[in-house]
Amino acid sequence: MHPLTGFTAGLLLITLSELGDKTFFIGMILATRHPRRWVFLGVTAALFVMTVLSVAIGQMVTVLPQYYVQALTVALFLGFGLKLLYSASRMTGGGSLAEEQAEALEAVEECEAGVSKWSVRTVLIESFSLTFVAEWGDRTQFATIALAAANHPVGVVLGATLGHAVCAAIAVACGKLIAGRISERWLTVVGGLLFIVFGLIAAVDMG
Repeated sequence: MHPLTGFTAGLLLITLSELGDKTFFIGMILATRHPRRWVFLGVTAALFVMTVLSVAIGQMVTVLPQYYVQALTVALFLGFGLKLLYSASRMTGGGSLAEEQAEALEAVEECEAGVSKWSVRTVLIESFSLTFVAEWGDRTQFATIALAAANHPVGVVLGATLGHAVCAAIAVACGKLIAGRISERWLTVVGGLLFIVFGLIAAVDMG
């Protein structure tokens, strides 16, 4: 496929999936405690490394017969999409991101316990490690793997990295301002629909 296809899919899927996610709140919380530019650099670096690893895994899957790779891609996208829509249907009102924020705060507090002296290096390490651990096994990682199995890897890396960077910039610059205005239910519905759309596109490609 053309790199632009993977770029567009990665950018849209990651941007919408990461807003209000645990990594979003980690960046937001750290930015209130440390210099924003170093927090942004550490968070973005972790997400870039995670993206490259996920794309590499997706490319390894392509050694399997193409039909099975495409079928797995369709199943992953449709499965995630339907799960998100089901979750959204069970939310009351607009949904709350309080749980994600509480988990992020707990992770930050545990990491910073006992640290008495801060430097650029320690801020970068904390931002990188917290973000990397939080992102591992997240639905966006599996989405990136699926995208890389069905699209050009360079396009997926660039699109997903830009999507992560946009969300990290929002979290670090004004995350606290918009956190209370984000509707978890709306984000979940849009994310679910987007997963289903990409699943249907992948199904059409199988034909």
